[in-house]
Amino acid sequence: MLNNLYFWIAFSWTVVVAYFCLAPASDIPSISIPNLDKLAHSFFHFVFTILWFLFFKKQVKKKNQTKLLIGAVFFSLFFGIGIEILQSRLTVTRNGDVFDVLANFTGALLALFFVLVAKQIRKNQS
Repeated sequence: MLNNLYFWIAFSWTVVVAYFCLAPASDIPSISIPNLDKLAHSFFHFVFTILWFLFFKKQVKKKNQTKLLIGAVFFSLFFGIGIEILQSRLTVTRNGDVFDVLANFTGALLALFFVLVAKQIRKNQS
């Protein structure tokens, strides 16, 4: 049951990210803060990576969690690249942007470091 919950939360977040990245730009509220979209990309992929890692971790017990975390980072990276390709090919109000991919990857790497630090803190408290 819990495995399904983790999956549906991660999947739902993936759908939200895809929607905001592929919806017409006119449908998304705009705020004129320079590079705010890069911060949004980083946040989206930070959460994306953590949620998919939690799902993977529940699926594969007693395995190397660091490998699962790195897998979640790469999943985030490839998903982000795929979204950018779709933006450049399927939308008329969006463009694929290599800097968005870098922002996505930055968010995924921040998630990786966050999980590793949290794991170390928990280990030190035991």
